[in-house]
Amino acid sequence: MKIKAINVYKVNLPFKFTFSHSQKNARSVDNIVVEILTYEQGLVGYGEGGPRPYVTGETQDSAICAVRFLCLNKLFPWDLNDVSQVWNFIDAVTQGKNHNSAICALEIALLDVLARKENRNILHYLPQDYFTDEIRYGLTAPMSDQETIGLACQMMKRFDIRDVRLKMGRNIEQNRRALEAIRQIMDREGSMRVDVNGGWDMDMAKQHLPCLESYGVSILEQPLPSNDPNWRGLADILRTRDVQLMADESVCSMEDLEKVIEEGLFDMIHVRLSKCGGFSNSLKIINRLRAAGLRYQVGCQLGESGILSAAGRALCAISSDAIYYDGSYDGLLLSENLTTENVTFDHGGRAAPLTGPGLGITVSCENLKQFSDYFITIHSP
Repeated sequence: MKIKAINVYKVNLPFKFTFSHSQKNARSVDNIVVEILTYEQGLVGYGEGGPRPYVTGETQDSAICAVRFLCLNKLFPWDLNDVSQVWNFIDAVTQGKNHNSAICALEIALLDVLARKENRNILHYLPQDYFTDEIRYGLTAPMSDQETIGLACQMMKRFDIRDVRLKMGRNIEQNRRALEAIRQIMDREGSMRVDVNGGWDMDMAKQHLPCLESYGVSILEQPLPSNDPNWRGLADILRTRDVQLMADESVCSMEDLEKVIEEGLFDMIHVRLSKCGGFSNSLKIINRLRAAGLRYQVGCQLGESGILSAAGRALCAISSDAIYYDGSYDGLLLSENLTTENVTFDHGGRAAPLTGPGLGITVSCENLKQFSDYFITIHSP
């Protein structure tokens, strides 16, 4: 199968409501979409990445430029016949984290078009040792006012969600009220996680600990910036309490992971396709975590369309030992999607692996063009 050209789109997807966390206050999200065109009529593949400056340092523009650069690599499979070509290409271009969302979008598109050519689902190319046919997603609630938190609570009731991840900022009283509102409709058996996106300093973290404990928060995710010198002190404090420490932005690559394993400060790691650079790189991280005896969760970027949600569903399906799953929020968060299918989870957060060729979804070309104001085309050499 010969690839004819690659289009890379800058897309902006509108939210149903403002979704806030410590690094962003958003009514929409900026992603990139890679579209692979072949010489075979109607055979097209799609991938998506979520470039975030506060995660991997990428922007939409830098990610688009990175895709163009990656396609110049001598191992890029313009003549694609076997999945090993995809894995060899990803190994060759992965260095650190600076191009991770671009690598993710390109890898997913390559897997999607190859699987469609072979009339297979992309799960066929992924390891099955930890396969599960039922995923149980949690819900992520924004850092927001009482009205928006109330909407999140209504979603919890509607879907009977037992696992909640709450975004927090620096306003302790606002954070306490959000915990109170969520706990009122959750039974005590439900799991409560807090994600700060590196928005606190050490003093703020210490001030929050009594509140977190009183509401039964089990996981504190990325409370400090990655380069904060106080991680060890905070980890030592948490070891005397019932709150575990999770890394997110601190681990975007294998290099990051080896560093945190050596330091021994974290109890869990958050793995996300776009943050970690696609399936190949995410699976290397997961396998290293398994070998090191560290727990992990599989999550998502804020504002994924159905393309990246479908890819995330596949990663969840081969990660039965993950402690938590986040994602498939399309119908809950986006007012418009890029796929004709609704990839949102069902009652109880339950979701099954998607079936059908490729990612198991259909991209709406009309919506892709409507929500993109810029794209580049990369032609085969």
